[in-house]
Amino acid sequence: MDVQRPSSAAGGLDRLFLDFQSALAGRYSIERELGRGGMGIVYLAREVRLDRPVALKLLPPSLSAKPGLRERFLREARMAAKLSHPNIIPIHAVDEVGEYVFFAMAFVEGETLTERIRRRGPLAPTDATRLLREIAWALAYAHAQGVIHRDVKPDNIMLEQGTGRALVADFGIAAQVSGAAGMDGGDVIGTPEFMSPEQALGEPVDAKSDLYALGVVGYFALSGKLPFTGTKATEVLAKQITEAPRPLATVTDGTPRRLAQTIDKCLAKERDERPESAAALADQMGLALEQRKELPVPLRVFAKRGGRFGGIGSVVYLWALTIITGFAASAGSSVGLGALTGLGTLFAGLTLVPLAVLVGRAARLAKAGFAREDVVAAFRAELESGSEERAYEYGRGPSHLERVFRWLAVGGLGISFAGMTLGSTFGWGPWLGAPTALGLMVGIPAGGLALLRLQRRRDLDTEIWLRLWRGPIGRLVFGRLRVASSRESTASGFTFRPTELALGMAAERLFDELPKETREQLRDLPDVLRQLEQDAGKMRARLEELNDALQGAGERGRLSGQIDGDIKARRDRVVTDLQAERDLVQRRLKDAVAALETIRLNLLRLHAGAGSIQSLTTDLTLAREAAQEVELLLEAHREIDEVL
Repeated sequence: MDVQRPSSAAGGLDRLFLDFQSALAGRYSIERELGRGGMGIVYLAREVRLDRPVALKLLPPSLSAKPGLRERFLREARMAAKLSHPNIIPIHAVDEVGEYVFFAMAFVEGETLTERIRRRGPLAPTDATRLLREIAWALAYAHAQGVIHRDVKPDNIMLEQGTGRALVADFGIAAQVSGAAGMDGGDVIGTPEFMSPEQALGEPVDAKSDLYALGVVGYFALSGKLPFTGTKATEVLAKQITEAPRPLATVTDGTPRRLAQTIDKCLAKERDERPESAAALADQMGLALEQRKELPVPLRVFAKRGGRFGGIGSVVYLWALTIITGFAASAGSSVGLGALTGLGTLFAGLTLVPLAVLVGRAARLAKAGFAREDVVAAFRAELESGSEERAYEYGRGPSHLERVFRWLAVGGLGISFAGMTLGSTFGWGPWLGAPTALGLMVGIPAGGLALLRLQRRRDLDTEIWLRLWRGPIGRLVFGRLRVASSRESTASGFTFRPTELALGMAAERLFDELPKETREQLRDLPDVLRQLEQDAGKMRARLEELNDALQGAGERGRLSGQIDGDIKARRDRVVTDLQAERDLVQRRLKDAVAALETIRLNLLRLHAGAGSIQSLTTDLTLAREAAQEVELLLEAHREIDEVL
């Protein structure tokens, strides 16, 4: 459906609308025209007998008069009517009344993908990945039934209002480019901008032709642009056959590398280089969704802004607090009382008011089902998200300039402190005044510059707030909030957590609920839990890298028959080494998760009176050994990366 049009023409009511409605009187009541394309006109109607809205797609009489085209339309519509899938718009009936050939399909309240992108711009990577997976599911089901779509395009993809679910329309009923706008060889079925090279050449199409079109849809959904455009159909078809599209990563910013590569792979000219099947493509999209590990929006906002103070708002608050403190001090009836009032106002403004604001923000999270451990995880993710970029840009260690600032700060402040101490002790103030002042003049600015250089390398602000929420204050705040909101909280905060994080959080919560004496005996347990969580997360990241490398090696392996035997043997050895490393990483990940599970279970037994501290101590020893093995493996990876 291209556009929505009223059921009227320039000279009055649309004659086709009136005649078609007359032919369907008593069965369907047509309300208006929804849109039209090269192979049909779509009307919104109500089915009288069942009193339900339907969309009627009518083959224009000029086309239905052609016997071959009429029969094909009916045949393919009846085949498509047999498809039953959550992501395919169902066809209720296929019929012909006099000269009119049409089918009735479910009416979907929503908009086409084309309308959505025109209205709001390209989709976010997560939304595009979900959308492409749902379309791939629909295609996989249809292909299994022997139905090829042949015209996958945004106009044939509806987005259901409210749910955002993608539904594919017009299976097997493609638009027609008559004679490919002048090309010989008969009719070419499809839409030029979304046609595969083999389709543009008029060759037989198969399931992989639909995957090419789906790649174009993904390209358009993420960038708002088409790989190939032109003023004529023949120009677009020629580009589809001969030109390689620009890689998606060069057209749009922020698209995950794996997603961009998958879409580029769908756009391969050779069928064998495209994904194996629509089902395999859907699996890849599902894997991309699972591996994003994106924190929920409330936690991201809390880690970036809500769980800390910073920015211009804090500056304005401190400025206002200074003025209020001055007024409070001047309002006292005596000098001593005024000073005491001012100090009290300043103390409350720096402690009680900020704490009340933070507690209020944390309460919103607790009411939504998030716990202190979730906040800690969010701050850790915030730290990790920029660590690689900071290390690349500023290095992992202090620069020479930062070391100079440090020594100047330490030396200058040391000299000033020594000068003040010796001056007050031995009365050498008059002789040491100049060095003391010079030390302060050098040490304070140098210390500030050293901190600024350190902040570039390490996110000190986030580290400080992480310590606050992970420490006693965070434990106290969320402990009170959990009790207050336990009846209202939902499970929404728990859907994003990897297994190791969920286990670690559960174990840490059980540890916090133990008596103080028991916690003292197991004081190393929280550190071991955090180490296991971090190790498991690193193993997952490494596993993803290895899977990417193996996938790339597998793609290159298809060309192995065309390369030198020594190169092929070398590639095979690399693949074998990667597979061996992947197996080892999987075992280490399994060991780390198993250690977390064991600690959690023994904490539960301890709460139930069936466990012992001795058994938990043994668990911690084994867990440390597992963590050491992971660290050795990670250290080996780091050394290899440095050599490479």
